[in-house]
Amino acid sequence: MTRRNQVGNKIRRTWKIRLLTRQVQWTMDLGVLVSAFVFAYLLRFDFVIPEQEFPRALVQLPWVVLIQFAALIYFGVYAFIWRYIGLRETKAFVFPALASLFPILIARLALPVSLPEWRVPLSIILMDTILAFGGVLALRVLRRAQFERHQKRRGVVRTTNGRRKSVLLIGAGRAGVLAAKEIFGRGDADIEIAGFVDDDPRKQNFVINGVKVRGTTRDVPRLVRELGIDHVVITIAEAPGQEIRRIVGICEQIPIKVRIIPGFYEILEGNVEVSRIRDVQIEDLLGRESVQLDQDSVARFLAGKTVMVTGAGGSIGSELVRQAARFQPKKLILVERAEFALFSVDRELSEACLDLNHIPLVADVGDEARMRSIFAAHRPQIVLHAAAHKHVPLMEFNVTEAVKNNALATHAVGELAAEFGAEAFVLISTDKAVCPTSIMGASKRIAELVIQDLNEKRTTRYVAVRFGNVIGSTGSVVPIFQEQIRKGGPLTVTNPDMIRYFMTIPEAAQLVLQAGAMGEGGEIFVLDMGRPVRILDLAKDLIRLSGLKPFEDIDIVFTGARPGEKLFEELEITEECMAKTRHPKILVGKIAARPADNVCHMLEQLRLLSTDGQEQELRAYLSDFLPEARLEGVPPNSASDMVLEILQEGALPLKMKEAATS
Repeated sequence: MTRRNQVGNKIRRTWKIRLLTRQVQWTMDLGVLVSAFVFAYLLRFDFVIPEQEFPRALVQLPWVVLIQFAALIYFGVYAFIWRYIGLRETKAFVFPALASLFPILIARLALPVSLPEWRVPLSIILMDTILAFGGVLALRVLRRAQFERHQKRRGVVRTTNGRRKSVLLIGAGRAGVLAAKEIFGRGDADIEIAGFVDDDPRKQNFVINGVKVRGTTRDVPRLVRELGIDHVVITIAEAPGQEIRRIVGICEQIPIKVRIIPGFYEILEGNVEVSRIRDVQIEDLLGRESVQLDQDSVARFLAGKTVMVTGAGGSIGSELVRQAARFQPKKLILVERAEFALFSVDRELSEACLDLNHIPLVADVGDEARMRSIFAAHRPQIVLHAAAHKHVPLMEFNVTEAVKNNALATHAVGELAAEFGAEAFVLISTDKAVCPTSIMGASKRIAELVIQDLNEKRTTRYVAVRFGNVIGSTGSVVPIFQEQIRKGGPLTVTNPDMIRYFMTIPEAAQLVLQAGAMGEGGEIFVLDMGRPVRILDLAKDLIRLSGLKPFEDIDIVFTGARPGEKLFEELEITEECMAKTRHPKILVGKIAARPADNVCHMLEQLRLLSTDGQEQELRAYLSDFLPEARLEGVPPNSASDMVLEILQEGALPLKMKEAATS
């Protein structure tokens, strides 16, 4: 037998099985409908049907059952899989019940008394409708109960010696109930719920979804001992970081392992699964609230349009790609110069978004000829500019590259966006651009000024979005600490008083898209970063989350601030005016305007200095051009003197000499 015939026979067998299953369902439902009608008559006449009523019932039964069965088919009841029936599906049985009730009722009232065999008594109509559709629903509920019992029995067999781990769920709210249902519905889970713990006094000793609320968080140590708890699971939706930190502290004192369910937005989307209950992470302790997007405005911003993301393989760029893909753009252009990073995000999109038209392009944003060809070929309507050099200490040793990539390339790509008719250009900026003490911060500050200047000259809307550190981004402090913990320490903290603002990668990307949709042009949007976090506290938390003790199991050493680092980051300059927007997590401010010829002259100077690789002179010029900057290696008021000294020695090109003397 050929493989084609084997496949064909398998398909035919599968179709027969499915057809048989559907036929069995129809037969069972018809049996319920007939039984319900007969039982309604029996109830109506106290189980003794008069002789004159019996022939009438036989005439009425076929057409009543036919109407009810047709209603079930018409309203799609047979599209549901019986073993997965739930509360949401039960509403679908109300409509066929009403749809069948009304024609039978109308026939009862409209037909003359001379046709009694067609006029179903009102009491029987009502009882039959309830019994018939209640019985059809009951069949499906029984099938689900049988399926869940079978799954649990299989799960017990699969677990070692049939033993399951006993857990406490901390939080008996909506998230806790959903988690409990998921655990009960999965027989292959190796955990068993011993009870809820909740600090709400109104819930104490009540039973929720079959699980008793056994006490408050103060009772956790006692409950762990009495019930033989293996670990606890935090099931509190949108729990603040300090609350999670408090619960983790209680569990550390016992000690017992503590885990947590996914975020609230995942719960609302119905993605809570036992397999996704995970260890508590540093993001949980920071307590960042979930972002609520204005879906309509972001959809208008992206849907059906050609969107370009530069730096698409980076931490922020790749998340911008994922978030933008959700809004079904016409085409998504991924621009990235790191081949493997581009390959990774392209493969991810190919697997997750089969219908998305996305094009991966290897390109350096500083290569104007290459970028021009990309703009000419694809004509993006929205440009999300995430390409940048971002590592502060590294850029202190690569001044020209920071200026080329962060400032000059931003200007070049921004000009191309206007030339080829882009609607909007969104720059990803940083809190390090505020009163910069580093080359990286100064170069991003220049990029912000460039964006504002382009907005004055071009029809494209240019906006910038400024935010602080992003947890988990490439080269950020959290992955570094985690790697140091894996190696056994020590953790290196530059200064015990060092503080930073943090947000998650998805939160940053979503707010960037929201700001881009809101911007009218020329704004510098500042994201609400919440409360700052001491880096030392962050290091201690990560050690504890690894099941170790700070300064005992893992040491922490202080290495001193690195080149260009601040003890704390600002998000706005004193002269900037910050105002609220319609989104609670986005502020907006206007940077003090710079004359167009001033910006043009500045860009020319930066091109000349960066082309010749004169890093010290470039550092001095940036310090001179940005009066708020406090760059290391450049004493106050020394930048102008340095430029004049270079002029006297003939070290600058002729064009720059003429510009400087003018």
